[in-house]
Amino acid sequence: MVKILVKKINYKHKDLPKYETLGSSGLDLIANIDKEIIIKPNERVLIPTGLAVAIPESYEIQVRPRSGLAAKNGISVLNTPGTIDADYRGEIKVILINLSLENFKIEPGQRIAQMVLCPVIKAELHEVDELPGSVRGSGGFGSTGR
Repeated sequence: MVKILVKKINYKHKDLPKYETLGSSGLDLIANIDKEIIIKPNERVLIPTGLAVAIPESYEIQVRPRSGLAAKNGISVLNTPGTIDADYRGEIKVILINLSLENFKIEPGQRIAQMVLCPVIKAELHEVDELPGSVRGSGGFGSTGR
């Protein structure tokens, strides 16, 4: 377990996010809003969670869609996965988008996304004149078959 410090920002709910099952990878984030928000088809909205975190160096939190909202209602996180960097201390907000053909209602306290703690490996870039060859080479989108 990695300790994450959490600060409530006008948080309207009793409990902090938790893992719903022993095998869960993500902690559910909830809509920290006073009244319902309607997301129209193809509209995006920024939903506050009322939480700020201190993530240890060499980690990030990824904000991901909830599979049930995506499959049943066409609601997704726009910048999936959204990244919360270890040095960010502001409120976590979730960019939701309605990819369905119908309005969708977000209610106060509704679970809207999940956050997953992930390790970050930093890269050291080295400029070269040529890259080593590979089987694929420079073949791009669709180059390996259907």
